[in-house]
Amino acid sequence: MSLDHTHDPALCSWVASANTADTDFPIQNLPFGAFRRQGSGEPLRVGVAIGDQILDLKLAAQASDWSSEVSALLAPLATGDLNALMAQVPKARRALRAALSNALAEGSTQHPALQACLVSQTAAEMALPCRIGDYTDFYVGIHHATAVGRLFRPDNPLLPNYKWVPIGYHGRASTIQPNGVDFHRPCGQVKGPQDEAPRLAPSQRLDLELELGIFIGQANAQGRPVSMDEAEDHVFGITLFNDWSARDLQAWEYQPLGPFLSKSFASTLSPWIVTLEALAPFRRPFVRGEGEPEPLPYLDGEANRAQGAIDIALEVRLQTPAMRAQGVADECISRSNFADAAYWTVAQLVAHHTVNGCALNPGDLFGSGTLSGPTRAQAGSLLEASLGGKEPLQLANGEQRTFLLDGDEIALVGRCSREGFKSIGFGPCRGTVLPALPALPSCAG
Repeated sequence: MSLDHTHDPALCSWVASANTADTDFPIQNLPFGAFRRQGSGEPLRVGVAIGDQILDLKLAAQASDWSSEVSALLAPLATGDLNALMAQVPKARRALRAALSNALAEGSTQHPALQACLVSQTAAEMALPCRIGDYTDFYVGIHHATAVGRLFRPDNPLLPNYKWVPIGYHGRASTIQPNGVDFHRPCGQVKGPQDEAPRLAPSQRLDLELELGIFIGQANAQGRPVSMDEAEDHVFGITLFNDWSARDLQAWEYQPLGPFLSKSFASTLSPWIVTLEALAPFRRPFVRGEGEPEPLPYLDGEANRAQGAIDIALEVRLQTPAMRAQGVADECISRSNFADAAYWTVAQLVAHHTVNGCALNPGDLFGSGTLSGPTRAQAGSLLEASLGGKEPLQLANGEQRTFLLDGDEIALVGRCSREGFKSIGFGPCRGTVLPALPALPSCAG
């Protein structure tokens, strides 16, 4: 990932809101998403976030002069097909990024034509940013894996394979939902330690999971593994991702094949995909601690060691119904960082996922797994923060939480900052828990 003029911290936009210090979307970011104007019923279209506005690429493709190369890249975006851009090689994506940066920059000759192509984000209805074909959830957060493992195996929290292979399972893409869509508390089989038999009931141990979503770009052919040197050429960008989890359902069902209904009921995705190109200034060396095993050769590489980690500061914020009724803002209950939490890099996930010949396609999604820090204050789940429900989390207004109650809203926040560069963010990732739907007589709330 190399730096170019699009990362220049002195670069400003003719969109005034993109130049404020606290915006998630300065001109140095330019993430992609899918939207329509609220209440319009129009087909979804692709846009680029700039300050508090969205550049409508359907209108922009028609309103201004672009090079033939850029016009060809804009054509499918004008029809709402972001997957077509994701399928392109990185060189093509960088060409479009440079063209959009130039067009939105202060003093651009395209300013008059593109001014009418802006839509306020408050007037837009956001959707999932692209078509998600397949979804794999990984388990890269070593502090989360250790903390959860310690609850069940105090003397040996990490299983023997954890430090050798990126652990993952195939998840359910059909219930991934965009920011702001609420969901009902799931029902499923539960069995307490004193119960003679399981029963069908609403989950009472509903949890959040602080994750990142990693979107695949260009495909690899079935039977062709992707090497570490090529891996990031197959990644389009990153989003915030909350993989809601029903811990009581999970405890009963997960052996021997892993999570099933405990995680397939809902997952929340932020609406904007921040591209790898935008994240270039925030790369860090990937360094394992002293005494840690070296990755097998197919999971190692010079570029990965030099800049495989990505510095993304993360927060979890909670607003309870009582806080909402009192007009109290949400409260930060956790802070961590992707670079410090992840035992495996994005490139390693791609290399491992394809080493057996598995084909990845544009729009496929990886969940990172829960990204906790080493302390309880950095827990990316309530399972860790409450020590399995034994010690409730104390909130500033006097309330306590072991797991989520109906009406609780969780918001994830992500931001990249580095001295000498413009900070960028990931946009909102919010969801609220609704009461369980008694779909069956034996599953009443």
